[in-house]
Amino acid sequence: MPFRIPQLLAIPTLGVLAWHIIGTRQMKPYWSRELSWFAAFFGLVTIGVVVASNRPIALAYWTATYVKIGIMTLAIAWMTTEATHFARASRILVLAGLAVSYVTLSNKINGIGLVEGTRVTIGREMQSVLGDPNDLSLVLLFPLAFAVSLGTTRGVSLFWRFFGIIALIAIVSAIIATQSRGGLLGIMTVFGLFGLRIVKSKALLISIGGLAMLVLFAVAGISDRASGGAAEDGIDESAMGRIYAWGAAFHMAVERPLTGVGLDNFLSNYFFYSSHWDGLNHAVHSTWFGVLGETGFPGLIVFVGMIATSLRSATKSSLRLDATNAPADARAMGRALVAGLAACCVSGTFLTQGFTWPFYIQIALTAALTRYTEMQTAKAAPQDATELEGSSEKSL
Repeated sequence: MPFRIPQLLAIPTLGVLAWHIIGTRQMKPYWSRELSWFAAFFGLVTIGVVVASNRPIALAYWTATYVKIGIMTLAIAWMTTEATHFARASRILVLAGLAVSYVTLSNKINGIGLVEGTRVTIGREMQSVLGDPNDLSLVLLFPLAFAVSLGTTRGVSLFWRFFGIIALIAIVSAIIATQSRGGLLGIMTVFGLFGLRIVKSKALLISIGGLAMLVLFAVAGISDRASGGAAEDGIDESAMGRIYAWGAAFHMAVERPLTGVGLDNFLSNYFFYSSHWDGLNHAVHSTWFGVLGETGFPGLIVFVGMIATSLRSATKSSLRLDATNAPADARAMGRALVAGLAACCVSGTFLTQGFTWPFYIQIALTAALTRYTEMQTAKAAPQDATELEGSSEKSL
């Protein structure tokens, strides 16, 4: 914390970006559908800051976090241009996931930062962004897709495939230690999508998935949780808390339909919009309802459009790269982005990640991969035409 390492890394990154755009002119900024949707959502969020119900809170989050997300989304999209760049990005993300998993499991073993006696966190005493077990599982889901992709993509070196397998075991173990149901659903989404590529029989895949879900819930000890465990009858306390929070988010959007209550303003407005008050403000625990409450109906529509466009582009790029037998690192990135975005969508129904890094890094990488795929296709087109012309002459 004293060295502010993220800021120290971001500054030279922006310096390199500016140097290659203005100085060497080797990097040419481009625009795409994914970036257009992102820019539209960023604009709506920024307008919402100006008219937020608590402007100082919204402005503080915008300046401390969200404007950095905006800048780095463009930087990642423009600077990631080659297969080697995708390889480095994947490996760094997996390495980061492995590091967080190590601390998570260490805390679990040593009983550090446990919530409800069993759920692990990191840095809760200093109000870390990983101080909530649900947020911790969300962050770990992000590199999980890249770890699985490294471990299963043919053509990737044996060392990195082995590294990916080790990392995915550690990450899955760490997510299990958080006892987050949203995290477990995210795990199933990632493995389910990769399973579609490996297992030809859909019936067999569904059977394996159902069994795996039961095993995951049993190993995670969900029934032993203090909230949301088997000891609670009917709709458990955790589920009811989410229902109340989602209702509050909807009421915020109805009251302020065009802008919502403003960025990072859900907690400060919970008392005024919730139908149930237990003396504490509660997080929304849903990406979709969080975006709805804090940016209104236009914000939710644009956010969903941004995610849907990115997921569609990632899927098309991945299929095209597989069909053309592109470099293994590019193919691995395509598969990881499809699974990662899908997992974030599924887990995001129960976890709050609308204004945090994972979605936006994946959107930036999707824009970069789409651009790379289009350029590779354009390069291959003249060669295909030449080969076709040559075969025609031979036939004549």
